[in-house]
Amino acid sequence: FILGETCSALLLFISIMTMFMSGVVAIFEYDLKKIIALSTLSQLGMMMFSISLGLYELAFFHLLTHALFKALLFLCAGILIHGAGNTQDIRSFGGLSLNFPLVTVCMNLANLSLCGVPFLAGFYSKDLIVELACQYSWGIFVLLMMFICLSLTVLYSVRLTYLSFVGPYGGGTSISVCESDYSLVGPVVILSFTSLVSGPILSWLNFPAPVLIFLPVFLKWGALFFVGGSLLVMLSLQGLTYSYKWGAVSKFSGLMWFLPWLTGQGFSMKTLKNA
Repeated sequence: FILGETCSALLLFISIMTMFMSGVVAIFEYDLKKIIALSTLSQLGMMMFSISLGLYELAFFHLLTHALFKALLFLCAGILIHGAGNTQDIRSFGGLSLNFPLVTVCMNLANLSLCGVPFLAGFYSKDLIVELACQYSWGIFVLLMMFICLSLTVLYSVRLTYLSFVGPYGGGTSISVCESDYSLVGPVVILSFTSLVSGPILSWLNFPAPVLIFLPVFLKWGALFFVGGSLLVMLSLQGLTYSYKWGAVSKFSGLMWFLPWLTGQGFSMKTLKNA
């Protein structure tokens, strides 16, 4: 490796913990923009995880595909916020698929691509990273954490879709006039098309020769098993995030595992309180 064995191991640990932390925090978050930002942080952790394994070209490939469907996700979120009376709280959404059918389809397409659903843009990069990572001998802990982080991505994506489009009406005001504005909807439709076709196109451009990967059956189906299992878990346990029993966990996650206090916020409050 160019980074060296020690630096690669350190980067591997930091990237795994970054993916895990951002996934757990996103499950208990209600701010739409923060959920998407935490999703971006998780995918950056995936890229650093790929670099720690020496898969630099795959990290760049995932950067390109992620840029397309994440831009689509941010644009759809902006339309929802604008159309829902400038609120970012997903608890005040609910049933927006009736007022925003086109945005619903496009945003769910971006979420599915983020989860790595087959034949969408995110699948071609994420699945290749996961399968090549399974060939490295870092131990069962690294593989298990990688699959758990993939499951967390599905969990907060399904939760976001449920609370925004499928769940009961949250009481906020919504207007559907946004979808008649072509300056808003036009880029969303274009990026939706790129989220469908960019995966194979960029794959052919970045990797002229096909990659053949041999793995045991349980590892080959591992990613699909964890994704499908987490989807079923989130659909069946949707109400857990509202239970009072999760208050301490939700507070701990909402404060980003107290990292702002440990890094700069606590120091700034002590030194700048008299400013």
